[in-house]
Amino acid sequence: MAKEPMLKFVSVGRDMPTKRDAEDRKDDFLEIYGEFVEAKAEEQASRCSQCGVPFCQAHCPLHNNIPDWLRLTATGRLKEAYELSQATNTFPEICGRICPQDRLCEGNCVIEQSGHGTVTIGSVEKYITDTAWEEGWVELIKPAVEREESVGIIGSGPGGLAAADRLRRAGLKVTVYERSDRAGGLMMYGIPGFKLEKDIVLRRAKQLEDSGVEFVLNCNVGEDISFDAIRGKHDAVLIATGVYKSRDLRGPGAGAEGIVKAIDYLTCSNKVGFGDDVEEYQNGELNAKGKKVVVIGGGDTAMDCVRTAIRQGATSVKCLYRRDRANMPGSQRETQNAEEEGVEFVWLSAPKGFVGDPVTGVMVQKMRLGAPDASGRQTPEVIEGADYVEEADLVIKALGFEPEDLPELWGVNDLEVTRWGTVMADFQTHATNLEGVYACGDIQRGASLVVWAIRDGREAADAMVAYLDQSAAVAAE
Repeated sequence: MAKEPMLKFVSVGRDMPTKRDAEDRKDDFLEIYGEFVEAKAEEQASRCSQCGVPFCQAHCPLHNNIPDWLRLTATGRLKEAYELSQATNTFPEICGRICPQDRLCEGNCVIEQSGHGTVTIGSVEKYITDTAWEEGWVELIKPAVEREESVGIIGSGPGGLAAADRLRRAGLKVTVYERSDRAGGLMMYGIPGFKLEKDIVLRRAKQLEDSGVEFVLNCNVGEDISFDAIRGKHDAVLIATGVYKSRDLRGPGAGAEGIVKAIDYLTCSNKVGFGDDVEEYQNGELNAKGKKVVVIGGGDTAMDCVRTAIRQGATSVKCLYRRDRANMPGSQRETQNAEEEGVEFVWLSAPKGFVGDPVTGVMVQKMRLGAPDASGRQTPEVIEGADYVEEADLVIKALGFEPEDLPELWGVNDLEVTRWGTVMADFQTHATNLEGVYACGDIQRGASLVVWAIRDGREAADAMVAYLDQSAAVAAE
């Protein structure tokens, strides 16, 4: 069994004043923790128009019953609001913190569409679940009937933990295999603590552990235990590893010292937040303090990197993205937060190569948007003769993630994967081509959002229960 989680986390540089901290942030998510939190939550919830067609619910991957739990919150019935929220979302306090609400529920609020400002759904969601924890409404899982079957889950990210919760509620024995030293996957080490406090994740992991879920940490499948051994120990297996292989950069000088991967940089920062002794941070390799930082990429991971670098005390932080702001894949809210904290965005710019070793600059080529591609998105084109060098002491590559080659890593050549390397599985049952083996989250759909992984994990768990029920029925005949 895993050791009891250490419920303490300090975000690196969390208290460092920033440009944004000095401004009045009345609409900030953190406001919900202020003196009049209950009144604020009720006020925001009461703004919900209870429209006939709840677009907020339709655009939530979990189809949370948002209007109803907002109405319950508005009338002070917080416990009922929490129970309704928890019914469709395994981790509402996590989604309330890190979901890109501006692209999902809040962005499709009819009040927002009418120009009156969205209901702050994420803040209310976070508030009611935090209150539930404080009031003791979040209970341990106590299945009505304990079953003999067991399930092995590889990976403890949002998909794996959501499945573990649902499978345990069905009375199954659940073992989670995690290669890191703490449960949580990218929620633990890929997302900065200023966005998602780590005690929030550890608290959920501890709830599962205290409810009977076994965590096997520091367990690298393919090295410490084989995939076949896991299949042999359990009646069904769920692959929920996520995607961790970083997309790389090419060009002159791409291998220079000082050019690092986003996942390494963020993992290091989060480990330091736990008080871990990380050599790469101490020697400055993964530490932005006193450096000119350039982050390459335009997604949410890039935003995590630029905002972390600000908190670590970088002298300047610039983000290069080859398209314009309107075509940026990351959350617009995150981009605004980064700008308010002092990050400079260099739009329509792409790296051509790197200067120095250790790196001293990025060779930048200016771009323009040309004709749309097959998806309808405008294709970046190079503007000849507009190259220049952007000074940098630390370059962080945040170009997204791809799947690792699981069949090769695990020695399971008969596990079918797509041409992108994701595990091939049914998108409703999440069943793979191997008997009793399922897949969910990013390793099935590609790099995506936490909320989609939670949905996948819940769906996969339900399909696994149905599979085990059918197997039991056949065995009983």
